[in-house]
Amino acid sequence: MAAENKSILVVGGGMSGLTAAIEAAEAGFNTYIVEKNPYIGGRVTQIYHYFPKLCPPYCGLEINFRRIKTNPNIKVFTMAEVEEIKGEEGNFQVTVKINPRYVNERCTACGICEKECTAQIENPFNYGMDKVKAIYLPHPLAYPMRYVMESSYAKSEEAKKLKDICPYGAIDLDMKEERIELNVGAIIFAIGWSPYDAKKLDTYGFGKYKDVITNVMMERLVSWTGPTKGKILRPSDGKPPKRVAFVQCAGSRDENHLPYCSGVCCLASMKHARYIREQLPECEIYIFFIDIRATDRMEDFYNSVKDDEKIKFFKGKVAKITEKDGKLLLKVEDTTAEALKEIEVDLVVLATGMQPNSSLESLPIDLPIDEYGFIASHNPAPGIYAAGCTRKPTGVAEAVQDGTAAALRAIQSLVRR
Repeated sequence: MAAENKSILVVGGGMSGLTAAIEAAEAGFNTYIVEKNPYIGGRVTQIYHYFPKLCPPYCGLEINFRRIKTNPNIKVFTMAEVEEIKGEEGNFQVTVKINPRYVNERCTACGICEKECTAQIENPFNYGMDKVKAIYLPHPLAYPMRYVMESSYAKSEEAKKLKDICPYGAIDLDMKEERIELNVGAIIFAIGWSPYDAKKLDTYGFGKYKDVITNVMMERLVSWTGPTKGKILRPSDGKPPKRVAFVQCAGSRDENHLPYCSGVCCLASMKHARYIREQLPECEIYIFFIDIRATDRMEDFYNSVKDDEKIKFFKGKVAKITEKDGKLLLKVEDTTAEALKEIEVDLVVLATGMQPNSSLESLPIDLPIDEYGFIASHNPAPGIYAAGCTRKPTGVAEAVQDGTAAALRAIQSLVRR
């Protein structure tokens, strides 16, 4: 029996989702991307440099965005989420909720509204480390290149003034939540991951001490689009740190938090150490670890970092972090010397792991979930496929490969019926 519908829905617009959608569309299939953020690209857009090339992600993202923009087979829905899925392989009925952006497609990203806006909100792109206006462009290479307005601000008197100021008629304060129905033959879940909530690690002082940050925050701190325009500075006083500690497995491989290894955290911390050494050559760095996981070609990178005399690998688990006289004190068990030590630093970076979004939010259809919260299979149900960090922790290169594989599986399910 032939498939009733030859279109594909991709839930999630991160790297695996973008890859799956582009590959399917370029093979001739109508493809829909549903992304809950006001932009596509996922967490890769928030990374300064990524493995294995150690280059900025914007170059690769720009190429993918151009492929999407010029391909009529792809339709992108941002600020959207799948509410319900009914039907079967070859004939799924999908309900998509689209939240109001309050800025329509006429927006040219000229920035006039942003200049005139006086209200500020915490910047979600920089994990709340700085503020943006209540009407803002999510990031410099956002796709779509369109402003978004914070929902409560849309009800303000100032928002009405901005609507009158906009020369293109792009601000639409009457936008409402809407629902659309899609009929597709196959579905790819690529809903990605979230950083583990470091506030749950109460002995580490995240949220209590300003100079305890997470690994994803470090990526933003060193980026030219970040809160300090790329300068590595302590959040508490805006000064460059002289000693920095990286705490590995912060909540990971712990039955009380994330019982698994996310696979990329060791390499990410070593990459961050390189960031610091390049910018602050006199800074001393400690990396506290259980064991270092850098396999295959990444072992050479590990060896190059280990050879740096300013970077000390300390085999031991940090038990507690406190603050005294503006310094952070780390109580740590030195497993090599079998002794307890207290080490003073200026900045702590917690290497928190990847938590699958499938463990944090309910799925619109019943799918098998493994003991860690990931979708348990490449093909969890007929006509439904999983890709990237929805299925297991992956790096960017692996997420791209997994997105391609999911697209091929979805295509096969449509042409072989």
